Amino acid sequence: METVLVVVFVLGYLGIALEHTFKIDKLIPALGMMAILWALIAVNHMEVFEIIPGVGKEPHELEGTLLHHLGKTAEILFFLMGAMTIVEIVDYFDGFSTIKGFIKTKSKVRLLWLFTTLGFVLSAIIDNLTATIVLITILQKIVNDKELRLWFAGLIVIAANAGGAWSPIGDVTTTMLWIANKVSAASLIEHVLIPSILCYVVPTFIASRMKIFKGKVVDDSEVEETQTENKYGPLMFYLGLGAILFVPIFKTITHLPPYVGMMLSLAVVAALAEYLSNTKFSLGHATAGEGAVHHSPVHRSLSKIEMPSILFFLGILMAVAALESLGMLFDFAGVLEANVPNLGTEHHSTKISDLVVLLLGAGSAVIDNVPLVAASIGMFQIGMDEPAWHFIAYAAGTGGSMLIIGSAAGVVAMGMEKINFVWYLKKIGWLALVGFLAGSIGFFIIRDLILNAVS
Repeated sequence: METVLVVVFVLGYLGIALEHTFKIDKLIPALGMMAILWALIAVNHMEVFEIIPGVGKEPHELEGTLLHHLGKTAEILFFLMGAMTIVEIVDYFDGFSTIKGFIKTKSKVRLLWLFTTLGFVLSAIIDNLTATIVLITILQKIVNDKELRLWFAGLIVIAANAGGAWSPIGDVTTTMLWIANKVSAASLIEHVLIPSILCYVVPTFIASRMKIFKGKVVDDSEVEETQTENKYGPLMFYLGLGAILFVPIFKTITHLPPYVGMMLSLAVVAALAEYLSNTKFSLGHATAGEGAVHHSPVHRSLSKIEMPSILFFLGILMAVAALESLGMLFDFAGVLEANVPNLGTEHHSTKISDLVVLLLGAGSAVIDNVPLVAASIGMFQIGMDEPAWHFIAYAAGTGGSMLIIGSAAGVVAMGMEKINFVWYLKKIGWLALVGFLAGSIGFFIIRDLILNAVS
């Protein structure tokens, strides 16, 4: 029966990886795979386990195991929903136009460094997917040359994925590791910040020497200032960023799960949004004949969050949890640890082969990084803030840049700019690979320095 479960999982994975070929949203195979796996476990009365660090597999009751995994998954989903809603509220007030005011230069090279650096910084705060959407939207108003814009968009994807890797709120995978208590915010930043900087700086530097980025962007003097700026945009922009940045502080002070802090931040942002919307001005999002609910920035923002992504995460995380509950991932991890050589320094904290993690990073370009990290959490029973978790956060977060479909940021850029898969592979893929390897080498050096200092 375990073979059947693996076949169902592999078929579901193929459905997710080939969503563009089948033209079926990846949430469908993810949800179907999840439901079938748990149904097979229940119908066949298979024994499920709880994996206890330092102990191993402990038999557990099915309903309790299912609720346990649903609870851990819900923590991630509600955290993401809160963050997405805050971002949509900021966008409702046109808060992201604040960033456009910072862009004064017409030099292609300076614009490249500006956009990639903004992508790196913003993705660490508002997540790589949102940062990519915001920056490409601004890019479309500044750069008219389609070919040049494709290059900009490709390098923004690299920078956004790199920026998301070192922040506990910058990427779904790092958020998963943080919520699962595999990494702490401070230690993650200490180990992954410099490798992530290398991951975006090296490709940007190489690209800045290319012919495509010589000279200045052509100014067609298309002044699209017909829309009046929302005077509360900057206020909501800074409040939204501050609210999201408050979440790690809240977790550190209270030791409560991050989604609790995110809900508090959402409540504060939503309260001010409702106050400004109802008492100060009319944004023109609803006509007088519409119901009052349409005037609410909170209701409108909730209606715009990416529910397909939320349902996809539910399906894939619970599907991986099904295999984890049978002890299959735990057993597979033992095989890997026993047979794959380590590339790094021999040290008691370096318990997972660097080669395994590098392959995981490369695999995240082909297969979604969310299930790969979810599987890693179930496979490797090592302590919090072990260097291997930090390397997993880096590799899974940045490896997806090598293919346009390898990350959420890449997929959204592909949709917004109609980027061709093969074009990206030829022009941008090798730059992403160079950045990934440069950051990996940087990680090894920093890890060894930290380990030597500790010992």
